[in-house]
Amino acid sequence: QVQLVESGGGLVQAGGSLRLSCAASGRTFSSYAMGWFRQAPGKEREFVERISWSGGSASYADSVKGRFTISRDNAKSTVYLQKNSLKPENTAVYYCAATSRGSVVLPISYDYWGPGTQVTVSS
Repeated sequence: QVQLVESGGGLVQAGGSLRLSCAASGRTFSSYAMGWFRQAPGKEREFVERISWSGGSASYADSVKGRFTISRDNAKSTVYLQKNSLKPENTAVYYCAATSRGSVVLPISYDYWGPGTQVTVSS
């Protein structure tokens, strides 16, 4: 089992920045690739970014490329999502998730999920 808890969400103006954190406990954090997803009201959960177990590779949704950056610190069992140039359409609950399946982007491929953190971007 892996327990995940997100933090760092909140209210920010358009154009602003936030850094989300996801702290893991339980099984060896460095064994898992990590992903960030988001879900806006009335919409399906969608992929944002993922990072490999070592942090050596990452992939991004086209909508966030160049504005969001994922990173991880295996010594702290934490993954981060730096969000810059935020837009109102980025408003959603953001979830981190862990997978043992490597480079995957579908929510169904992730084994463990955090409860989510709300990000609201005002115009």
